[in-house]
Amino acid sequence: MPDTDSSFRVGLGQIAPVLLDREATLEKICASIRGAASQGCSIVAFGEALLPGYPVWLGSTGGARFDDDVQKEYFRLYHDAAIQVEGADLESVRQLAREHRIAIVLGCIERAKNRGGHSLYCTALYVDQDGETGSAHRKLVPTYEERLVWSPGDGHGLRVHDLGPFTAGVLNCWENWMPLARASLHAQGEDLHFAIWPGSVRNTRDLTPVLAKEGRSFVVSVGAPLRRRDLPDDFPQRDAIAPHDSAWIHDGGSCVAAPDGSWVVEPIVEEEGTFVATLDPPMVARERQNFDPSGHYSRPDVLRLEVNRCRQEACTWIE
Repeated sequence: MPDTDSSFRVGLGQIAPVLLDREATLEKICASIRGAASQGCSIVAFGEALLPGYPVWLGSTGGARFDDDVQKEYFRLYHDAAIQVEGADLESVRQLAREHRIAIVLGCIERAKNRGGHSLYCTALYVDQDGETGSAHRKLVPTYEERLVWSPGDGHGLRVHDLGPFTAGVLNCWENWMPLARASLHAQGEDLHFAIWPGSVRNTRDLTPVLAKEGRSFVVSVGAPLRRRDLPDDFPQRDAIAPHDSAWIHDGGSCVAAPDGSWVVEPIVEEEGTFVATLDPPMVARERQNFDPSGHYSRPDVLRLEVNRCRQEACTWIE
């Protein structure tokens, strides 16, 4: 893509968590934010559930066993390492956003205060350049075994955000396969889409260009790599999860596609780092000349989407 005066830089924080260690993972996230800011990025994005990590133990330790002490202990550890968006857990991230005038898309596990504080949600958090929460989107449907530890979210976070020449939105992992979830962002003028993933090229290679061409938008897919060494030495059943020192549990796969479906950054695998993509904003208008999914190529008189963006509560108080 041409590096013109109108160019726009995006950081891809393809970094591994220190699994179930919130503070150590936050240190890595903050270092990546600083690195992206130093390279002139206006926004940096990280993988799904990066803080404090994806629940990789479920498939190899009998995650579906009911009332199992091992799974209860995993959940307790996960619960204790999760964050509360309303609290001070992410103050270091917010401070860096303010200091460097950089927006942040962060995949995190949220211990939702408005739902009692113990159930966990897979949340895509958008922090703006003032360090404020733009949206906290709880994943609508946890995928397959994820339902053993994550609760279903709601539509409250299906929102877009002004970001320089772009309107940015974000979805978690397989939500990017959900046509109506995508349509809800298209309808709000999204032209820079962030798709965050646990970290596998098999998820990002095929879908990222399709999303870009469908939305005539730039699409940034970001995943987190994970190796045995990213699991602390005392991690429960470490050998069952990652029996080989050199094995990649997740290989990353972060990439960027342009509005015509061409690669800006091809998938990056088996590598950790903060990578930078340079986008050409005028390309969006050029590609929407012949197709605009919520504009001239929509028929709201025939097809219309209704979205419930109420934050779901367990109780409504009347006083």
